[in-house]
Formats: sequence, C-alpha cells, structure tokens
Amino acid sequence: MKLIIVTAVEQFQKDVLKLFKKAQIESFSSSEIDGYKDATSLLMTSSWFPSEKGGNESSLFFSFTEEEKIETLFGFIKEFNNALETNNPIKAVVVPIEKYI
Repeated sequence: MKLIIVTAVEQFQKDVLKLFKKAQIESFSSSEIDGYKDATSLLMTSSWFPSEKGGNESSLFFSFTEEEKIETLFGFIKEFNNALETNNPIKAVVVPIEKYI
C-alpha cells in the first residue's frame, strides 16, 4: 500500500476525478487549497487587507491504494499533461507506507 497525493488547479478537478475512476481508484479524499508559484504572491496575502487574492484555487487529492493502480494513474496523468496547452500540469507524488491499520 502507498499514499498518492495529486494536486491540480481548480479547472482540472473534474478531469482528476475521471482519471482516478479510470485507474479504478475509488476511495480517496480531496480538499480545496491555494496554490502558489512564487513567494511574492504569498507575501502579498500576509497583510491585513491584501489588494489581490493570494494563490490560485487548486485541489488536493490523496488515496491509500495499491501500487498497480498508482502506476496506471501515473500513465493517465502523463497523457493528460502531454496534451495541455497551459503551464499548470497535474502533479502527483507517491509516498511509501511503512505501517497501517
């Protein structure tokens, strides 16, 4: 069992859900997050009344699942990212799990 963590801008949330389903990863969690590409935008939001919104609206997904399903998902994510015309690819990482109950 491994932990997969996937992040994507809000526009790709439905696409990520489709990729998870296509890879047969049916048990996962998600959360809305703000994504930042540089520290400047983070510093601007630290004031009491920022003049502009801080980060980009993004989504974070994670699932504890089998390695085979993760490999399948990585293949689908690579295909998706290769077809993108933006500079906001879906990103994914895998974390090994030493112990679980």
